[in-house]
Amino acid sequence: MSIVRLYTARQLPRYRPLRFVRFNSTQVLSPKQRWTELKDTDFIKDSNGEEQPDYVKLILTSRVYDVVDDAGSPLTYAINLSHRCGTNVYLKREDLLPVFSFKLRGAYNMIAHLHSNSPTPVPGVIACSAGNHAQGVAFSANKLNIPATIVMPTPTPSIKYTNVSRLGSQVVLYGDDFDSAKQECARLSAEQNLIDIPPFNHPYVIAGQGTVALEITRQLRLDKLDAIFVPVGGGGLIAGIAVYLKQIAPHVKIIGVETYDADAMYQSLKNHKSTVLDKVGLFADGTAVKVLGDETWRLAKDLVDEVVLVTTDELCAAIKDIFEDTRSITEPSGALSVAGLKRYIEDHSEIDHKGKTYVPVLSGANMNFDRLRFVSERAVLGEGREVSLAVTIPEQPGEFAKLQKLINPRAITEFSYRTSGEPTANIFVSFNVIDKKKEKALVINAMTEAGYKVVDISENELAKSHGRYLVGGKSSIMVMILVKSCVDSISQKDSKKNSNNS
Repeated sequence: MSIVRLYTARQLPRYRPLRFVRFNSTQVLSPKQRWTELKDTDFIKDSNGEEQPDYVKLILTSRVYDVVDDAGSPLTYAINLSHRCGTNVYLKREDLLPVFSFKLRGAYNMIAHLHSNSPTPVPGVIACSAGNHAQGVAFSANKLNIPATIVMPTPTPSIKYTNVSRLGSQVVLYGDDFDSAKQECARLSAEQNLIDIPPFNHPYVIAGQGTVALEITRQLRLDKLDAIFVPVGGGGLIAGIAVYLKQIAPHVKIIGVETYDADAMYQSLKNHKSTVLDKVGLFADGTAVKVLGDETWRLAKDLVDEVVLVTTDELCAAIKDIFEDTRSITEPSGALSVAGLKRYIEDHSEIDHKGKTYVPVLSGANMNFDRLRFVSERAVLGEGREVSLAVTIPEQPGEFAKLQKLINPRAITEFSYRTSGEPTANIFVSFNVIDKKKEKALVINAMTEAGYKVVDISENELAKSHGRYLVGGKSSIMVMILVKSCVDSISQKDSKKNSNNS
């Protein structure tokens, strides 16, 4: 196994120069001038007469199947999910590829084409990533015997950089965050003349990801396929799938899925222009991207039919759904497609989903083990099977029993008590339900009629994350914080819903 060290640029080996146009060039170039690695025959004129990459050809001539079985990743029928959703669900198992992610496709396709197209040996490649792209580049470079350097932020967990090192790449740990590491990657690329392998914004990468669509068309009858659900980060996967399928089977809907706190594609489609997010949530870190690639946006803006947004809890529930059908654990980003499928079915009640066939793409399975507890706890909330309430009751004998009777026969899953220093006590209680909307209303009405003050905190992030630990002493300040947070979150949710409806 390679040893991971902190390197400076002077300590890295110097490779022979190789002429390539830099991908981060600020010049206004035609596609042919920009993508000099492509052959002249890899371009085709669009409706405006401008030559653009011929993605169907690039997908059909992809080098992906040097490292992926000719049959591609499996497409498996999800019997439990299909029954629960009342439709036909087939899971595209990208989590079963080498390095457990679809990222292998784009990375290998690009590096292999550079390797075969270059008149001289490729001196080396470089990439900046702390996730699946890093492993895809490392695996691909190792297969092709090309030196690879992967730049990662210094705080990157050891499990990630040791896996990359094990695949034979040189690991450079630099900076406190991804932006710093990215700047260092660009500097090393220029100084050492290493070829920067982008995670999504290059025709070879997009074409590599597009082979997912090629396989689906071979694994399912196209006249039976209704929609494909695709996780969206930088847009490479959904652009590749869309650009192929809309040529071969234009009736198939391409539906992107993002989280509410990392919705670059949703905002870009809404604003009719590529939109840069101020910040992104990190739970689904594989898709936590502030801005789409300009090439992925050029393709996706006209080909993606819809983008569905999901919550963290819905994402956790989707991970559980996948586990129950496959006995495999996907990473949060890998489960986005299933969460989006469930949200789409719920939001589109006007569609008869029975008899429809939907394919969610499970994009990866590089789950951090320490997240499993959080996922298991929040999956119950995401399934809509738990209600959480903040209840103020009189501080006197018999009130606990009275409260329990109002909840009975539902099983109580959380119960926290805090004294307020007054003749009342504050209770945080959670319980299981089958029909959340109906049963929650029944219990809240019963508690209100009994004279209790009740606040529904089922959708409150602060309460879900910290409410269970608020046990014991006086709580008036914390109750105020929780209630205010709850009211604010409900107001924001209603505001966003009204904005979406408009």
